[in-house]
Amino acid sequence: MDMTILNVALPDLAAHLRPTAGQQLWIVDVYSLVLAGLLVPMSALADRWGRRLMLLAGFAVFGGASLLVLLADTPAAVIAVRALLGAGGAMIMPTTLSMIRTLFPDPRERATALGVWAATSSLGMAVGPILGGLLLQHFSWHAAFLVNVPLMIAAIIAGLLLLPEARDPSPGRWDALATLQAITGMLALVWSIKHFAKAGPGDPLGWAALAAALTILTWFVLRCLRRPDPLLDVRLFTRRPFTAGVLAALASMFAMASLLLLVAQWLQLVLGASPFMAGVYLTPMALGAVVASPLAPWLAARIGARTTLAGGLAVAGTGFLLLYLAPSPPAHPVVLLSLLMLGIGAGALAIASAIIMSGTPQTKAGNAAAIEETAYDLGNVLGVAVVGSIAGVVYRAHLDVTDLTGPTPADLAAARESLGAALEVAERAQSTDLATRAGTAFTEALVQTGLIGAIVMFTAAAVVFALVPRDLDLATQQH
Repeated sequence: MDMTILNVALPDLAAHLRPTAGQQLWIVDVYSLVLAGLLVPMSALADRWGRRLMLLAGFAVFGGASLLVLLADTPAAVIAVRALLGAGGAMIMPTTLSMIRTLFPDPRERATALGVWAATSSLGMAVGPILGGLLLQHFSWHAAFLVNVPLMIAAIIAGLLLLPEARDPSPGRWDALATLQAITGMLALVWSIKHFAKAGPGDPLGWAALAAALTILTWFVLRCLRRPDPLLDVRLFTRRPFTAGVLAALASMFAMASLLLLVAQWLQLVLGASPFMAGVYLTPMALGAVVASPLAPWLAARIGARTTLAGGLAVAGTGFLLLYLAPSPPAHPVVLLSLLMLGIGAGALAIASAIIMSGTPQTKAGNAAAIEETAYDLGNVLGVAVVGSIAGVVYRAHLDVTDLTGPTPADLAAARESLGAALEVAERAQSTDLATRAGTAFTEALVQTGLIGAIVMFTAAAVVFALVPRDLDLATQQH
């Protein structure tokens, strides 16, 4: 919820604090950067200190950082708050999965619990824009942060009353160098992906950061392979079902993040929907996920985990393909059906999590959870970066402004950069023709990226189907 609610609050925040373009990017990006860098170290610490302790501490950090926004009256202060939220998220996200591994020793019960977990996660992504739109109709941008506080208080109380402590009884010696490698490598990787999305694939700084990230992460993997007590047990990837589960998690988040990004912009900037109504239109994705995720383990018990997992990804791919094949511009029912199919496809997340957790010994539950959550974060970042970049290329290719009169050449150049910039130029120059052409070009970009999404999801479904054994039983447990 917190990852999507800021998108709605950002215009109001920018109007009040007047951040520079660079500061606004950092307000958005620093959360993912810190989250990605700290997922593995925080999960390893949870295995040593106690997963319950880490989860409760994460709730406290997340709620406390949200409360600190009342003191944030500069862009730099908001960036600091978002960084703290990223740290709290890194403490919470993998620990929820490893706690489920502990709380539900029966694999079938665990699969159901992970279905509820996946449904709740998908619901949060869709609820964010709706809640953000409602709050911003009555309160300032601060409400987008403060809404976390009562949720975290309730989580702390429930955690104290309900959760047992769990930790790795023999975690081994802490590896400070591997910790530094994991943080810097993931920071550089996520930053490079985001930088490519903004500066284009030809930017040398992005390639330098990517090369540094791959070098550091390769060094990290080799160090983990050589040590008897690694910070992250990368040997988990030697199990093909585990690898398939991680790939499915990454692909599912790629799909949801990319389509949410484009459809939310299309609804608000092309169709003129309010932030609240845009959020309402996005609810079919959440509804599909809420229904499909808890049912996925039941379906897997009847037709097999492999078919259910690959089938979920294929359903999501079909949702993308529907968007591409429908007459342009797509009608509301087509877009809503595409979102619904993506939500149903998110049921694959529940099976992916069940495969990952059921095939992992309890002592390595934190490692498995960190890997899965890293896949979620990378899927989210890649979805926004890759599909957003492709949409930008298609938008510019279809926006013909050569015969427009009124806007200056500099304004027309700005209009080609993004739909938001084009609408701003059109309003300033009183050019309804530019606004119409920009909306048409963005609609075409949305339709064309449906083909890209379909190719990605169908490819992921085929690879997952090949990796998972036909007779894989989610009730089989590693100890």
